[in-house]
This record gives sequence, structure tokens and C-alpha cells, in this order.
Amino acid sequence: MKIIKGGICAVRGVRANGIKEGKNGLAVIVADSKRLSSAGVFTRNKVIAAPLIVTKEALTKGDLKAVIANSGCANAFTGKRGLDDARWMAQILAKKLKCKPDEIGVASTGVIGRNLDKTWIGEHLDGVYNNLATSEDAGKAAARAIMTTDTSMKEIAIELDNGVRIGGMAKGSGMIEPNMGTMLAFLYTDAALSKEALDACLKKAVDKSFNMVVVDGDTSTNDMALITATGYQECDTEVFQQGLDYLCQSLAKMIAKDGEGATRLIEARVSGAQSEDDARKAAKAIVRSPLVKTAIFGKDPNWGRVVAAVGYSGAEVDQDKISLKFSDNKNEVMLVDSGRIVEGKLEALKGIMESREIVIEAALGLGDFEATAWGCDLTYDYVKINAMYTT
Repeated sequence: MKIIKGGICAVRGVRANGIKEGKNGLAVIVADSKRLSSAGVFTRNKVIAAPLIVTKEALTKGDLKAVIANSGCANAFTGKRGLDDARWMAQILAKKLKCKPDEIGVASTGVIGRNLDKTWIGEHLDGVYNNLATSEDAGKAAARAIMTTDTSMKEIAIELDNGVRIGGMAKGSGMIEPNMGTMLAFLYTDAALSKEALDACLKKAVDKSFNMVVVDGDTSTNDMALITATGYQECDTEVFQQGLDYLCQSLAKMIAKDGEGATRLIEARVSGAQSEDDARKAAKAIVRSPLVKTAIFGKDPNWGRVVAAVGYSGAEVDQDKISLKFSDNKNEVMLVDSGRIVEGKLEALKGIMESREIVIEAALGLGDFEATAWGCDLTYDYVKINAMYTT
């Protein structure tokens, strides 16, 4: 496979556009094909935002011809009015596309507990819709429109060796630890796959990517990942899965790297676990730990915090078998070897801690299962951003 330009608009049959004004944004993505299939995964937070309820209902009835998404308001914890507003978003786009509202996916992101600004959305829909395009700039406009505290757009497109393309865009910077879903991610492919196959592929990819990202340990009310296939070309499911895994992991790393106030990306690789679940628990515990995250921010070589996080993760652990390494993707330092501290490595570790990307490898020595999680450091700016988010 190879990375190509164009984001979601690199995929055959996809048009997009968006607008961003201050904290408000509006994006529209349309899939032009008579051979559509769609799937989605959603937050496990029991306080679930109205757009997710509407979109889940739509997917049970069929596939999505388009997605409309706004930023600036999460439309979460807004009761019946929120549901009515989410359905209104689907209706106004469906009217333009001359399709059913049940064929429209709806997404929102922003402050919880505020009602949707229907006036602003209504005033800007024509401008966005009338300028839908298949260009790289149009894809970027849509990706920019859904940003909140993000400091960078998150988009990528790849082409598989067989010519099938997969494109994706995402947003997410804070309130991030997904449980069966992601922040907001919209994925498209021109592969021809059944709804059932697409659903299975998405769940596998999300479990190895977005579900392994922790910025601050908070699960959003609005986490959602949607995928639509436009059906232009047949594709082997295993080949497609490999491509989708790569694409989702690339977006997941972008989200972790752009965590609110972040200055460093943390990648935690756990191997030698007794089960896949144990490996996932240990990896996520490392990137979730406030003590690990603050040590990375301060360039403090306090590797013992990693061992502690692994120990309380809930995974099966034998401290006499744990091995621990830190690296910056160029240099590495072994700190613990099968339960024994390797002396004289502190200076080498200090050098690695200067890197913008820190890789932590913990081998449990108990089995053959492994997992990787991504996170970021915890900084003064994270507190500033979230202490003044609604002002």
C-alpha cells in the first residue's frame, strides 16, 4: 500500500466540504454510488449524545448516503429537544439530496449541555452544500470544520496494491479514552464490501487503533466512527483489513500526538501477556497514568512509574519476569531485565526522554499476547485549556 493525497476525497464517489468560523463548524460528506454499504461504532458512555442515537437508528435501517457534522456544540444531555435537533440536521441535508433522513448520518462535537445553534447551521448549509467537491482542498475543509481544541487536521488516504482506496478524517484532542468507538472519525473506501463484512472490519480496526488511545482517560458522550464503502471495486477482505488497520492506527497516532496541550507522543508496547485482554490493559494503563504522563512531560527518568502502572492494570503480572525498555525509535535503553534492574542506565534514559516521541516496551514474560497503546504527556497547558473551555 502507499499513502496518497486527497484524504476522504481521494476515494471514488466521495464529495465533501466544510466551513469553520470561530468555535462553530459545519461539514458535509456525500457518497455518490448506488452500491453503498455503511457501518459504525459508538461510545459506551451511558450518557449518549442525540446525534449518535439518530445515526445508530439510521444504520439499523440501511446505509448512509451522506454525513452532516457540526462543531461547537455536542448536542449531548439535551433531552427531547436535542433529538429533534439531530433529526432536523438529517432532514435538511436529506431534502437537498432528495433522499430519506434515515440515509443521513449526524455527528456533533463541542460543549455538552448546550442546545444546537440551528440558525447558524441553517445559514451556512447552502454555502457548504453548493460547493461540495472531490478535491483535496474540499476534504481538508471538511476535516477543519469538525475541529474543536485540535491544533491540526487529522486526515490520511492510502491506495492498496490492488488499486482500492481508503480515506479517513478524524477529530479529537481531549476527553479521549474510547470504549468501542472513537472521538469522531469518518472513513470511506471505494471497495465493494457487504455491510456485514464492513462492520466486522471496522470493529477489528477500531479495537487496535482508536480504542487504544488515551489522552486524559475520559470517555466522550459523542465518540463515533463511521465507514462507508462506495462499491467501485471488489477487494479481498483480508487485504482490506490490513489497509483499514493501518489507516485507523495512523489517525489514532495523530489524535494522541495532538492531545490537548501535548508536547510528546507516547507509544506503549506490551508483549508476553497471558491474554490479549491483559496486554491491552497493561498498555493502556501505561499511557493513562498521570504519573507516567507527567514524567514524560518533565523529561523525568522515573521509569518505576511504568512498572507500577503495569502492576495495577488488572493484567496478570509476575514482577520477577517483567522487562522494560525505553526508546526514541533510534536509541534504546534496557532498564529492567526479567525482574532485575539494569544499573548505570539513567544517563542514557535522560537522553531518550528529550525525544518528541517516546516508545515504552514492557515484556511480561508470561505468554504470547501483545498490544500497543498511544497517549501523550500531561502538561500545564492541558489544565489551562480545560479550565477555560466554555469561556
